Amino acid sequence: MKHNYILLHGSFGSPFSNWIPYLRENIEKRGHDVYTPDFPTGIGYQTFKNWSLIMESYLKSGILHENTIIYAHSIAPIFIIHFLIEHKIKVKRLILVCGFNNYFGINEDYDTVNATMYCENIEQIHNLCNDIACLYSDNDPYVSYEAEKDFATKVSTTSQVYKNGGHLNSESGYTEFKDLVNYIL
Repeated sequence: MKHNYILLHGSFGSPFSNWIPYLRENIEKRGHDVYTPDFPTGIGYQTFKNWSLIMESYLKSGILHENTIIYAHSIAPIFIIHFLIEHKIKVKRLILVCGFNNYFGINEDYDTVNATMYCENIEQIHNLCNDIACLYSDNDPYVSYEAEKDFATKVSTTSQVYKNGGHLNSESGYTEFKDLVNYIL
């Protein structure tokens, strides 16, 4: 089965924000299929259950499979790990940007919408994917360096820390993220 790509936005985000449009364009230029789900956001809408419904539709339609490569930003890395573990789905590669788990203290709204995404035993992801890259920053304004480093230590097979990279989003100047293109197969 041919590999494809899924790009996942974070809390209060969209498939049209940050580096997702740039990455999508680069993947499409190489002739690959790429999907950018528009997850529900906001208090009462952004939940693990609601996001899972969209991913379950990708699974049922054959879009999500063992040759899928997934890029995920912010809360989306722990969401997709949680989803893959819960459904026992193998994927080809995960590229996780500014991922974290069980972290509170951003602000009340973010803490509320992120809480349902968290997952225990995240190391189980290694049974489902053996190519996991974590990219994060030493000065993320939303998530502590320690939380991102702990997450990367538990799940990544390779990791890269960006000096003064912020949240590796458009607010930090990452509307284009050239290093992510290196992970396209």
